[in-house]
Amino acid sequence: MRIGEARHAYERHLRLDRGYSVHTVRSYGADLADLERFAAARGIENVQGLDLELYRDWLWEASQRELAKSTLARRSASAKTFSAWLRRTGVTDIDTAVRLRAPKPDRTLPRVLSGDSMNDVLELLDTASAEGDPVALRDRAVVELLYASALRVSELVGIDLDDLDLDRRTVRVVGKGSKERVVPFGAPAHTAVADYLARARPALRARATASPSGSAGSSAALFLGVRGARLGTRSVYQLVARLLESAPGSGPAGPHALRHTAATHLLDGGADLRAVQELLGHASLGTTQIYTHVTTERLRASYRAAHPRA
Repeated sequence: MRIGEARHAYERHLRLDRGYSVHTVRSYGADLADLERFAAARGIENVQGLDLELYRDWLWEASQRELAKSTLARRSASAKTFSAWLRRTGVTDIDTAVRLRAPKPDRTLPRVLSGDSMNDVLELLDTASAEGDPVALRDRAVVELLYASALRVSELVGIDLDDLDLDRRTVRVVGKGSKERVVPFGAPAHTAVADYLARARPALRARATASPSGSAGSSAALFLGVRGARLGTRSVYQLVARLLESAPGSGPAGPHALRHTAATHLLDGGADLRAVQELLGHASLGTTQIYTHVTTERLRASYRAAHPRA
């Protein structure tokens, strides 16, 4: 079987059988497309030609291009799971990448806003929405809900009206691996979402009839874009990046920073680690534990700044 043919079949398997998100499938596909390019340059077009040495050479070439360790680790994982799938489905006789290794990714702490910085962001949104502009009201509801429930951006834009329970202050979301969970949100987010539903969503929904792209999926979607269609992840990224542009701190300024911030503030406030794990939808407690490192680092920084003998 040709590598390209196997790659497309594997992507379908990830999407349909494993229920991986579009973003995850795209990442795996991009890695394997690069592997296909690398193999073709060496005259290898069929999967039977993929051996351990070729996988290792592929990763070595990527390291020479100074790709990040996290990227190399992801490429190694892409190759290993692809090779295992080839063996499991009988396309190849052996799993040739089973002994493939990549450098461990550098462990970097996520960006976290302070309580004061987060309040400044939310107050800015309150001020912008005071005049009743539909987009401003939507943006306020989006950020309040992202922060209140520590949602992934893909989970937020996938919320339908039926997923929202304003009376109980909960929302049902679909996370990684198509796993559903119900998460709570507080009074400020409740107010922002209720205002958006009453004063902004009908106006945005009306725009769907005037735009050819505005009708697809918009009748069920909770959050709508400026043309009345379901709000997209790129729009949310742009919104949050703009809001965090002047906020103190370094690191990525996308919606995930709000998820990191929410989780850290919960732990700072005394929340149980397993409760935070459930809220975030992490399969492993180890993934959630990075936020304990964040709180520890914040404690150390406060100690160094305040203690006379630090």
